[in-house]
Amino acid sequence: TVLYKMTWQPDSSGLEQIIQLLKESQSPDTEIQRMVQQKLEQLNQYPDFNNYLIFVLTKLTTEDEPTRSLAGLILKNNVRAHYTNFPQTVAEFIKQECLKAVGDSSALIRATVGILITTIASKGDLTSWQELLPSLCQLLDSENYNTCEGSFGALQKVCEDCSEQLESPQLQKSLEVMIPKFLQFFNHSSPKIRSHAISCVNQFIISRTQALMNHVDDFIQGLFTLANDENVEVRKNVCRALVMLQEVRMDKLKPHMSNIIEYMLLRTQDNDETVALEACEFWLTLAEQTADCKEILPPFLPRLIPILINGMKYSENHSSQGDIEEDEMIPDKEEDIRPRFHKSKVHSMQNDDEDDGMDDDDSLSDWNLRKCSAAGLDILANVFHDELLPNVLEKLNELLFHQDWVSRESGILVLGAIAEGCMNGMLPHLPKLVPFLTETLNDKKALVRSITCWTLSRYAHWIVTQSQQNGHDAYLKPLMNELLKRILDSNKRVQEAACSAFATLEEEACTELVPYLHFILQTLVYAFNKYQHKNLLILYDAIGTLADSVGNHMNKQEYIQMIMPPLIEKWNSLRDEDKDLFPLLECLSSVATALQTGFLPYCEPVFRRCVGLSYMQNQEKFDPPDKDFMIVALDLLSGLAEGLGSGIEQLVQSSNILPLMYECMQDQMAEVRQSSFALLGDLTKACFQHNLNPELISVCNNATWAIGEISIQLGTPKTLLENTAITIGRLGFVCPNEVAPAMAQFTRPWCTSLRNIRDNEEKDSAFRGICAMIGVNPGGIVPDFIFFCDAIASW
Repeated sequence: TVLYKMTWQPDSSGLEQIIQLLKESQSPDTEIQRMVQQKLEQLNQYPDFNNYLIFVLTKLTTEDEPTRSLAGLILKNNVRAHYTNFPQTVAEFIKQECLKAVGDSSALIRATVGILITTIASKGDLTSWQELLPSLCQLLDSENYNTCEGSFGALQKVCEDCSEQLESPQLQKSLEVMIPKFLQFFNHSSPKIRSHAISCVNQFIISRTQALMNHVDDFIQGLFTLANDENVEVRKNVCRALVMLQEVRMDKLKPHMSNIIEYMLLRTQDNDETVALEACEFWLTLAEQTADCKEILPPFLPRLIPILINGMKYSENHSSQGDIEEDEMIPDKEEDIRPRFHKSKVHSMQNDDEDDGMDDDDSLSDWNLRKCSAAGLDILANVFHDELLPNVLEKLNELLFHQDWVSRESGILVLGAIAEGCMNGMLPHLPKLVPFLTETLNDKKALVRSITCWTLSRYAHWIVTQSQQNGHDAYLKPLMNELLKRILDSNKRVQEAACSAFATLEEEACTELVPYLHFILQTLVYAFNKYQHKNLLILYDAIGTLADSVGNHMNKQEYIQMIMPPLIEKWNSLRDEDKDLFPLLECLSSVATALQTGFLPYCEPVFRRCVGLSYMQNQEKFDPPDKDFMIVALDLLSGLAEGLGSGIEQLVQSSNILPLMYECMQDQMAEVRQSSFALLGDLTKACFQHNLNPELISVCNNATWAIGEISIQLGTPKTLLENTAITIGRLGFVCPNEVAPAMAQFTRPWCTSLRNIRDNEEKDSAFRGICAMIGVNPGGIVPDFIFFCDAIASW
């Protein structure tokens, strides 16, 4: 290989050809792009194609930088895809050229070389590129700025991408050398290098890497010296380090805590929003350590709360984006629609769905200072409760009636953020506040209308409780009327916020909404024709939640005729592979369960398509993302079985659903198995005689028995224990002779887990089962008789 290092030279016509290709690939024309892709594929057949690429990147200084950098990025993709097939000589050549070029005079080329180095390091194993870390560390001491900066840039990427490898016993020694070395560069004259140095060390905080813990005091001192650095990146990395240290080494920060808090108060107001955001995270992590927070923070609250509230205002660039008041006619861009993940059907005795809704508030950009400040206030309200209110209320009075809409809007966000933690203290204010907010739903600014929807949803529980006690007229009815108007707002963000808020109200109000069903359904159906793509998905959710909340009160001819045609029209217009089927299937599943027999006229096409979807997926043995179709389809079939009961019998009889379920129960993906067993249970309830041929019954028996065995061994999660206990009880009911001998093994956990669940028919059959088993084996209950009495008494 030594000889080879000296001798590889590119062939000049080959080089010409590759440069030509790199130039063409920068063309905006998609046809040319496609041709370039094909040529690259062909060239990948030649092992030394990669030598040409590294040559262009590192040696061909006559070419322009973008072309050289592009050669490096294509090489990076080749490394990612085919590195294990590179001939040894090629791999060695690339590695050595990378190390030589790390200090290139161009910042773009240095960065590209760094990316290439970290890609090789994370593909191959760091231990097989023995000279990498020592060489880079040595280059840090170079007199030449470019060399020092380039190697630090590469090291930072390696520390980020390969931290796990670096923490392995084989490389422990290297880290022991590297970390003190990085700490020396905290006071380098170049801000870029100071920033790289902190960033490298930061990669090892959360995992409490021993090599860093050995030097943690020096590290903290180093951070303090850089606290007021004039460089934004350095300040950002200092804040990030202190936030992470708070999570893992609070003991080391505690002696300095009041200084650190003073510093963070300052940085949370930094002129640079990215620094302020990093600093603002500090309050979130502090609040998560409740005991420390309660001890340390109270004296600072009067200063911190106004700073957080200030951070909750829209910044210039965000508020202008939300300024197109009427955008309902503008189609959504596909990339703005977040992927939806299907929530599998879980058989559980309790339902607790938590949704914080903060994310509905600001879909324009993801995490930002406004959201972080709001989350900080929310979590502090949950630590300090009403203690926080005096500091908040003072600020609120000034904001809520402010001339400037940006201030008004932030005041309403504050009200929503403290709703959970300060509910008690807010009670006396709500009779005035709720009507005020309900009126604000008509504000002329769209961003004010949308945040008001969210804030009102945070007080939905209070509003519904008031209505149950004192009638609907004061709060519930006005709120419902205004929210329904907002669902038909001409601004898309307001539509989205109103739909989400209405879904929260539905969950709280349940059957209180029955008198208004006509009006509600009228609005939701109207929204169908009005909404663009993204909000349609949220509308499905609002309709499904309504069905869950009012149940069979929806099963009236007039309601069915309102809601079903638009749903079925959507259902018919979507292709089998369209991801929008997810939320629509989820919605139909809730509607089918609620309408019960009312769903019969629509049942057949829906049933057939679900079976088809599951079957198609099953045949093609798709990768997991597309398995979601199968899961959703199985869950909708469960909904049909639950809603239609024996009405589903004909459909089951004339379909291949049973062999299909048998296949699905053996699927590799747990969620598919989960949904198919749930469906089996629902079908067994609905139409027993078609469902269980002996082959399947043994599978199910085995499955349930296995779960029983596992649960008793493991002491598994509550819902699994409850379901297992019910299953054992039911098995004991139908075949007591077989199950009773094992009573000693399960009686005590059986009794303790079933004493707490709601009384329902499942519990009923399980308790009848235990009585049948005691009849067969009275001795089996004696050791745990007191637990049995307790469970009976809990009925």
